[in-house]
Amino acid sequence: MGIVKIDDQLHEDIRRASAVMCRSINAQAEFWMKMGMLAEANPTLSFQEIVKIQLEQAQITLPSPDAPIASVMAA
Repeated sequence: MGIVKIDDQLHEDIRRASAVMCRSINAQAEFWMKMGMLAEANPTLSFQEIVKIQLEQAQITLPSPDAPIASVMAA
């Protein structure tokens, strides 16, 4: 683990995003770095496709796309 120097404005953006996403500032920065790395390695995939692949690799069962939202939220 090391120290990463980032611009003050980027730090503020991370702080604000972390509050919205219910993550720590460090977790938000790590998420953005990981997603950026995955996006660079897979330029033909959308953000949603990358997230879906990551969830599947974590063995998280996703509801089918045609499932009613109310039933997904109740689960």
